Amino acid sequence: MTDALVIGGGPAGLMAAEALLQAGRTVTLVEAKPSIGRKFLMAGKSGLNLTKMQAFGPFLASYGAGLHPTMRASLKAFGPDEVKAWTEGLGQTTFTGSTGRLFPDAMKASPLLRAWLARLVGLGLERHTRWRWVDWERNMHHFETPEGSRVLTPRVTVFALGGASWARLGSDGQWAERFAADGIKVSPFQPSNVGLVVNWSDHMTRHFGAPLKGIALHAGVQVSRGEVVISKRGLEGGGVYPLAPWLRQGADLRLDLLPDLSLEAVADRLARPKGKASLSNHLRRVLKLSPAAQAILREFVHPLPDDPTALAQVIKAVPIRHAGLRPMDEAISTAGGVSFDALDDTLMLKDRPGTFCAGEMLDWDAPTGGYLLTACFATGLWAGRHAAEYDRP
Repeated sequence: MTDALVIGGGPAGLMAAEALLQAGRTVTLVEAKPSIGRKFLMAGKSGLNLTKMQAFGPFLASYGAGLHPTMRASLKAFGPDEVKAWTEGLGQTTFTGSTGRLFPDAMKASPLLRAWLARLVGLGLERHTRWRWVDWERNMHHFETPEGSRVLTPRVTVFALGGASWARLGSDGQWAERFAADGIKVSPFQPSNVGLVVNWSDHMTRHFGAPLKGIALHAGVQVSRGEVVISKRGLEGGGVYPLAPWLRQGADLRLDLLPDLSLEAVADRLARPKGKASLSNHLRRVLKLSPAAQAILREFVHPLPDDPTALAQVIKAVPIRHAGLRPMDEAISTAGGVSFDALDDTLMLKDRPGTFCAGEMLDWDAPTGGYLLTACFATGLWAGRHAAEYDRP
């Protein structure tokens, strides 16, 4: 019999394996892909944002009002300070950026992952790649492997199979159908932290790739001040990603091109004499609106009002007509997954004693900026620590 089995080699699975090993359990980790941590490595290609260094209250609030108590507990046990200490404990020095985001000095994931795997192997981790979980019967787990079908019968199991985005890196969500067939409540996957589809008119073509800076996007009660890029497919970037939960619910999207100026201030500037200048030059001169910002304005509001107050109103609230979010496999992450109704407060499945779940396969949502990765670490650790106490040999 296998002692402790971890299925999935991403951050949550590795953290669960570490907790089990440190508790003295014998751990076997299996991963469907040819190597460990593929999505983790991809996340680090543009700078590995590990967490957000801020007070715990605002940090927790960033996950939304509907955050489940078990998620809150896991994040309290392994929040920003713990992420920093853990990273540096692996010999990876860190720095905090101007916005509070924590990065390893190396600015990529590969040195951290190498150090992490070395520590886990030193603790006795047994690992297998190209092992794909396909089925289970009680505590018997069936895998497809390069050597054929294999069955493992562990004392305790931690699933960390990921969500349903970036299928080529391992998170394909195919496990959800099997879970649901066994009566485990699984919420449908939905894209999160993803771009927006906009069917542009031809005049926008020359602005593809242009950034929109110093703006604010409004959807529901959410306001985002991040940068957005105009792409051939629509709007992309950190400014639009946090709005996904509201846009999924059908909230209108409005763009404030000048969030640091009041409506009255914008109207006053527009009321200045423009002489023989064109409206475009007038907007550039009195409001410093970039060509891309002006193009967005004209794309969604035409004709533009002549009255300064009416024009100011649309500049402060451009109605963005769109065709929804980009496809799920393009999303940085997904909402949906195993419902917390199916889990106890240790992240163990109520109907499968000894079987725990962690990471993106749980039904939660998080913005980018380190929150997503921190919660994967935290839930992996939470599940691993509780799994370590279950049915000790």
